[in-house]
Amino acid sequence: MTTLRVLPEDDSQRCVLHNEVHARPPARIRLPALVVYVAVLNEGITREMEWQHLRQLPGQQDLTLDHLSGNFQRLRFANHTLKWERHTEFTRYSIVQALPEDALVHGNDDELIRALVMDPAWLAAIPGRTVAAIMMAMINGDVDDLDGMKRVGEPWIEGRETMASLLGIRRSCVMTDFRLRPSGFERLLVISPPDTSELRVGRISQRLLELETYRLMALRGLPVAKDLGPMLTQSEAQLAEIMARMENADTSDQELLGTLIGLAARIERATATHMYRFSATMAYHSLVEQRIEQLRETPIPGTQTVGEFMLRRLSPAIATVQATSQRLSALSQRVERASALLRTRVDIATETQNQMLLEKLTKGQDLQLRLQSTVEGLSIAAIAYYVVSLILYVGKAGKAAGLPLNPEMLAGALIPLVLLGVWWGTRQIHKKITHSADH
Repeated sequence: MTTLRVLPEDDSQRCVLHNEVHARPPARIRLPALVVYVAVLNEGITREMEWQHLRQLPGQQDLTLDHLSGNFQRLRFANHTLKWERHTEFTRYSIVQALPEDALVHGNDDELIRALVMDPAWLAAIPGRTVAAIMMAMINGDVDDLDGMKRVGEPWIEGRETMASLLGIRRSCVMTDFRLRPSGFERLLVISPPDTSELRVGRISQRLLELETYRLMALRGLPVAKDLGPMLTQSEAQLAEIMARMENADTSDQELLGTLIGLAARIERATATHMYRFSATMAYHSLVEQRIEQLRETPIPGTQTVGEFMLRRLSPAIATVQATSQRLSALSQRVERASALLRTRVDIATETQNQMLLEKLTKGQDLQLRLQSTVEGLSIAAIAYYVVSLILYVGKAGKAAGLPLNPEMLAGALIPLVLLGVWWGTRQIHKKITHSADH
């Protein structure tokens, strides 16, 4: 039967965006259970490499690359499940199996690893570098019996300082010490009332695992911030020296510009290299705060809550990263202002030089005008001389022809008229040239 369609054509991304809310559903976990969780950095690790690794699992030879196109895949086996999730910077592998017998009694990592349903060699060969690894035991118990829960948790946490709290309205209990064992795993213990649904247990597991992963990802910005500290201190001192030298008018602008360009390049390179890491740290920290809020913890008397411990230890690191990020941005802005000041100084110096050059050009033009006037006067005299000479020759020719003329008297008498005529003609030519230049 065909469904009646009354809507306009779907946007090309409508289904993808709509189904994003269902992209990573929590698992349904039946208690007692052991959750083995590994998160690895996937820089340089392709989806195809992870696909090839997943296909090495028993019965997964028919797994296709298309199954991994949505960044989420749950593989079901006879007695356990494996969830694969790929994120921007890391990939998560979550294995849910039955809790081995006496796991909470002996608490030995070697025995736990031997009891895993997953081949330890397969875990060790996961492509990527480990950023988080957790073994989380999840059992039923009486959460109202605080002393009983502590006795149950002591072998699992191995007597270390324990953080614990009650979660949500149904009051499941979580315990951990946030310490790495020699095996490389952390440990969590979750105790839930017998009537807790499998879906709620899955949500608790997902939130706790995400909380620890995002905490560690947020902290990746701390070493970067510490490494940048000396460079920022040196750059700030160098900028202060440049500004002090800029106050001295005798300092070479070219030398200052070269030094400032080198400093600006160093700051911009640091910004381009590390600003993403700082932004990611703040984003992961925001997710940590969200997950802590979603846990809705209730304190257990005499014990720090997971959220309180995490935020207290995480906040100084985040503050360091945030301060370094702001310091880097502020330094970049100060370098930009120093560059603007230096450009202004160079512009003023250039303007002064241009003014001096213009004055020289003006003086040169005045001199040229005077010289031109002198040349014009000499030209008038020269032209008049040649005209008078021609008149003299004409007079001599007339006298030779028998005319009653005195050539010298004729030439002398016409000199004033010739001078006036040449001067007037020169003026007319000058006016025409000036008029043409103006238009």
